[in-house]
Amino acid sequence: MDSTTELAERLIAADTGGWSADGLRATAAALGWTWTDEAAGPVLRTDRASGDARLTPVGEYGKRYTYGEEYVELVIPVGQPEPGDAAQAEAFRAVNEELTAALGKAPVMGSHGEMGPFYSSGPSWGNPFLRWRGKPNTLELRAGKTGPELVLQPTGPAENWFWRQGTGEEHSISGYFGHRPDPANAGLGFPGGWTARNWDTVTSSLADFLGPLPAETSALGARIGMPVYGRTDGGAPILFDITCGERLSIACFAPDSAGPAALGWGTVAEYPATARTWDDDDPVWRIDAGGPGAPKGRALAEMLVATAQAVGVQEPAGLIVGGEGTFVGDYSVTYYGLGLPTG
Repeated sequence: MDSTTELAERLIAADTGGWSADGLRATAAALGWTWTDEAAGPVLRTDRASGDARLTPVGEYGKRYTYGEEYVELVIPVGQPEPGDAAQAEAFRAVNEELTAALGKAPVMGSHGEMGPFYSSGPSWGNPFLRWRGKPNTLELRAGKTGPELVLQPTGPAENWFWRQGTGEEHSISGYFGHRPDPANAGLGFPGGWTARNWDTVTSSLADFLGPLPAETSALGARIGMPVYGRTDGGAPILFDITCGERLSIACFAPDSAGPAALGWGTVAEYPATARTWDDDDPVWRIDAGGPGAPKGRALAEMLVATAQAVGVQEPAGLIVGGEGTFVGDYSVTYYGLGLPTG
């Protein structure tokens, strides 16, 4: 049986025959798999302990993004970790490290957020992905419902779907998308974004972002440092510092007159683990939200929004993601799901 690395290399080299049924039957045969037609679609018997492969057909709403393909994904489970956010993130990271050692650093990484390719949904713990972009096909390591998956997809339709999601309507695109200065990314297109129009939208988008963040960054082996500025009549000073690697910590720079303690912020005495991120007494106000599975996304989002309003931020556009936060290692990241301006 192929190792995960060997499987990935064979998938990258596969000729999928234009993603037609006949072409993929030949692909399955070349991989030594057995094609079985079932009511829900073809299943490819792989004899892998992690499970059989499946094909994603072009659905009615997917036709607008394709160029004659019959299928848009070949999905192969490559792990069956125990349930739980930490175990899922650890399993994803293990495959990530194995593939990175063999294939090099992924040209693209991020999170699909609430909505995956072709309107699919991801697991509850987070929806991270790493992508080795190629032509005509792209290989993706994706979080699946039961564990990490390798996903081979035709590059054109997958990128066309992504590019056309940023329609400007609230929540029209979710998650975040990062790309490296890699030759594989030549010609890569980027969708537009959307702007949050009210505080309820900001609360929901922050909740969706913060809740799974430590699980996703742990899985990706990434560390996000995101300053958020608050525009008031007195300017736009830093208001929050969101820092997340294996744990999520948030600092608050609101003045005491805004009542940070009453809003839910604590000090280093209450959250001693934050001393590894910031000095003991600067900033004064902070919170340690925990590791994978621990953050209460909705409660954190409500606290951030209430704090912004307390210091005088008048509208969602007054919360600004600092440009420093768009650099995650050597990836340039766009936080599509937040609906906040970057500056």
